Parts: sequence; C-alpha cells; structure tokens
Amino acid sequence: MTSPLELPSDDRDLSPHTGYTRAHWEAAADGLLRAAWQWSTPGRALLDLPGRPSGSGVRSDGLEGYARTFLAAAFRVAGADGKDPHGWLDRYADGLAAGTRTPGRDDPESWPLILDHHVQGQPMVESASVAIGLRLTRPWLWERLDPGVQDRAEEWLRGALRHTPAPNNWYLFPYSVAAFLESVGRGDAETTRAKERALDLLEGWYRGQGWYTDGDGAAFDHYNGWALHLYPVLDAHLSGDPELSAHYGSRLREHLDSFSLLFGADGAPIHFGRSLTYRFAAGSAVALGAVTGHTPLSPGASRRVISGSLRYFLDRGATGTDGLLSLGWHGPHEATLQHYSGPASPYWASKAFVALLAPEGHPLWTAAEEPAPSEGPDRVLALPAPGLLIQSTRADGIVRLHNHGSDHVRPHEGESGVQDDPLYSRQSYSTVTGPTSKVNAADNHLAVVVAGVRSGRRSVRPLGAGHGDGWGWAASWHRPVFTSGAPMVPGLRVESVTVVRGRYELRVHRVLGAPAGARVEQTGWATGPDDAVRSTLHGLYGWETSEEVRAPQGTAYTRWAVVPRLGADAEGTVLLVSLASLTAEPDAAALAAAVSAVNVDGDTVEVGWAEDGATTRIDFEPLNVAHR
Repeated sequence: MTSPLELPSDDRDLSPHTGYTRAHWEAAADGLLRAAWQWSTPGRALLDLPGRPSGSGVRSDGLEGYARTFLAAAFRVAGADGKDPHGWLDRYADGLAAGTRTPGRDDPESWPLILDHHVQGQPMVESASVAIGLRLTRPWLWERLDPGVQDRAEEWLRGALRHTPAPNNWYLFPYSVAAFLESVGRGDAETTRAKERALDLLEGWYRGQGWYTDGDGAAFDHYNGWALHLYPVLDAHLSGDPELSAHYGSRLREHLDSFSLLFGADGAPIHFGRSLTYRFAAGSAVALGAVTGHTPLSPGASRRVISGSLRYFLDRGATGTDGLLSLGWHGPHEATLQHYSGPASPYWASKAFVALLAPEGHPLWTAAEEPAPSEGPDRVLALPAPGLLIQSTRADGIVRLHNHGSDHVRPHEGESGVQDDPLYSRQSYSTVTGPTSKVNAADNHLAVVVAGVRSGRRSVRPLGAGHGDGWGWAASWHRPVFTSGAPMVPGLRVESVTVVRGRYELRVHRVLGAPAGARVEQTGWATGPDDAVRSTLHGLYGWETSEEVRAPQGTAYTRWAVVPRLGADAEGTVLLVSLASLTAEPDAAALAAAVSAVNVDGDTVEVGWAEDGATTRIDFEPLNVAHR
C-alpha cells in the first residue's frame, strides 16, 4: 500500500535507504494534522475521531485527539522557529480557550476534569501533551493568549498535580505539567513536589543498561523510549539544565546502544509490549538522542532508523484512505489494542516528530543516511538488567527479541489472578511476526498440559544473560499457571534457557515436578501462508511428536497463521532440547543439519554445531552457559 498523505518525491541521494528527508517529516505531520482536524468540534476544543470509544468515554477521547495532535503541531512549528504556514497554532489556541472555559460541564466543548487514575484518569495523560505543546510554542501561542485563558489553562492543568497517577510512567505526566508551569513563571511548592516525586520514582525504576521498568515490577517495553526517557530528557533539553541533561542523557545514550538494534532492516520496530498502536512513536527516543546529542548513533544512522520506522507504517496502510491513523499495527488490528485504546490513541505516534526540533541545518537532516544497526553484521546482544536477548541477522534484516525478564505482572497481583498477555508472556518476539491471539494456539511458548489444560507463563524470573563473539544466552524460570482447575501444581516449575547464534535459537527447558499424566508442548514462530519468512522448529532431545497447529485469527502481520509444535509426555524432572529458526533466507538449510550431536548427562546438556565444530554447554545445577 502507499500512504494517502501528500509527501515529496524520494531523495535517494541524501537518503539512499528510505528516501525521506526533513521535508517528508514536515509533510507527514501536516498530513496527519489535516486529516484529524476534519473531525473537530465547532469551538476546536475536541477532535472526535471516528471509531470505537475507549474505556474512558467519548469526551475524554475528544480531548485525546486535541492533545496528541497538538504535540505533533508543536514539534512541527517549534522546529521551524515559529513558522506555521497552515495556521495550526490558531486552532489549538481557540480549542484551549473553549475547552477550559467550563471544565467538567456536559456541553459540546468543555474538557473533562483531571481526576485520580482509577476515577477519570485519562485526562491526566493528555495534560502532559497539552503542557509540552504549550511549552514548545510559548512565544507563538502561550504568550499571545488572553491572561484569563492562561489562568484557566493553569487551573485545569493543576488537576494533574493534585490527583493520583497510575503507578507507572503516569507520574511523568504531572512532572511535565509542573515543568511547563515553572517555565512560564507559575511554579510553586506544588510543582516542585510533583517533579521531585516523579524523579524519585524514576530512580527506583532504573535497572541499568539504560532500561527502566514501567512502575514497580518488571515491565520492560517501548514505554522506556516514548515515556520514561523522553519526558525527563526533553525537559532537561528545553530547560537547559546541565545536571539533569548529563544524568538522564547518559541513560538515554546507553539505552540506545541496545534499543536502536530493535528495528528491522524494513524499518519495523520490535512487536512487543503494550500500546503498539502508537507505531512510529517507537523511534522517538532515537530522534531525541539525535536532537540532544545523547546517542551512540551517527546522525545518518539515526535518521535511517526513525525515517525507516515512519515509512514502514505509512507504506503499509497505517493511515487508511482517509489519512487517519487507525487502531492497529499496519491497518486495523483488534488484538494489538488495550481497553484504554480509543480513536485518537494512535496519535501518540506524534512523539516521533520530536525529530523536527533538530532544525533544517542539523546533521540529523544533512548527513547522508547510513545503515541501521540491524543492517550490519549479525548481532547478538544480551541485556542482563531487563533479562532480554537481542538477535539480528544481516541476510534477511530480521531482529528477534528473546524475553527472559519482562512480564507486566504488577507486584500486588497474584500470578493466578492475571490473564495471559500475548504481548509479554511469549518467549520470543520479532520485527516480522506478531504473537497469536489469546484464543488461538500460543506461539513461542512452553506449556505444561495437565488434565487437558495448557499452562500459561505469567511472572518471569530472570536467571541471567550473557554473550560472546557471535553468540549469546538468556535464562529464566516460571511457575506454570492454569486457567481452570487448580491454578498451580505444587512443585511444578519450568527453567528455560535460550542460546542464539546466527539465525539459530537453541531452546532448552528443564521441567521439574511434572505430575503423572502431564504433557509438555513447545511452539515456534507464527507465520502466514503468504509470508516471505519461514518458521521451523526441530526437536533435538526429549521431544516425541512434531506437528503444525493453526491460528485462524492470525497476527498483526498475517490474517491467518500456522505454528510449529513439539510434544512429549512428562513426569517428574524432564530435560527438553529443540532448535528454532525464523528466516527469510530463500536457501536456508534444514535445522536438522545444523547440529552434529546432542549429549544429555543428568542436568547438563551439550550441543555440537555442525558448521564449525563449536560446542554449547548448559549446566542447570548451578546454572552456567558456555560456548567454545
């Protein structure tokens, strides 16, 4: 598909990989804004985009449309030093005046009040976009407002400071509101408290290697880039605070060392975690790193990543024929969404336009595009802090993420009370496949089957990760959880190790305490009949059966999918070894030829590799992984 947005012709001299330049980014922002503004209320306070309402209701959804598009307009105008050829800021000024006149009133224009997250919380999220938009456009919008409108806007925004956020990145929304109020001389003890509270929590959520968990617990996902790094680093950049900039900027730089590898050669970000309908917002941290200088990437490589991501979605129908960003991934896709997703939710993609804060002559725009990290040699990168393992292959440009640390289970939740979340619970994710739906066969999953009920994976407990020259590993354990009957089997535990090299994924599991009559199943990647990628799964030790199962609801990449599956009866302690592959190489050799020998001795597994005679050894007592 091609985008309905009016974009300039490709510039393959400056941008040989994507064809996109700064002019394309400006045109994309203008096109998205133009389409969204067709749905504004007469007073311009709400953008009531068509589609299913979110759980917060249509009025909150209308505010969301105003706030999130304002973010795109603000980056667009601020990056052009106030030039606003389409008059976007006049519209947002009118909407601000109308929306804050009588907040909470049930009329065609009034904005909802900002209350606690569990009462009417979504407006708190949107307050951050409004505040950042006003801060970015201060000389051209805020300073030209009537003082009464300024006062009303401040009063509405202070609702974010006086109510309780959700226990995660939401604390950075009042932080952003407070930062704006201080930037226009309206700071006080209340704004100081909001900022200190957020930064104190952020310190507790930092796990190292540039990765934060999104609140207490272990939720590592795209919120690292488009929230947990973006808000404090952007504030430090706009305020010119050298201490904040050094502290949070160094973390962003370290984050981008690994995160920038999670974009495939086709531009796709890794399909992992919640809120994926924000699409090219995934590139916002890469863009912010280039704008602020806190990045390990060259300007040409940074532009390659962010422009590749923007083009990936625009070329695959993300906007539909009406120019509106749909609720989904490529196009509409229900399984990608959360209960809080509404018609305007995808416009958090506006965060990617932070790239426009780099002015026209900035190296981000003037340097020739260079290959993205995933377009270089095969890479394996282990991240012990979040418990993740990244694997990329140059031959097909695919990036895979093996998850041994992120689960999105909050500390106050019991494992059996949490539903399986395909966007966190699967063992592996990629840039070319998505997880199957909850009601279809689970891809990349180790299930223990007891009395006909397959187990789920909820809390993921990391056991370590590491890498060497061309190989790497990560390990974790979990307690299988069952949706009917007894939620857990006493003593039942699964320890899992993933070892990767090239396109190969060695998957080793030790199941302990399997009850009599149990069965164990391992699945591989979910692919469609017309996909260019092939998914294969080969049993090396302990597996008895091999088959393909159907996933009729498909994934975000294909309407219909099949999943390879291995099976074996199990009782007590069982060791199981398999080899998986996801590849687009047309002449890829069969998996059976990749391994020359498999030896299992008690709790030790040794695998010999046919190509180079190397050996991988995994000891479970205590856990140790070696490759030589």
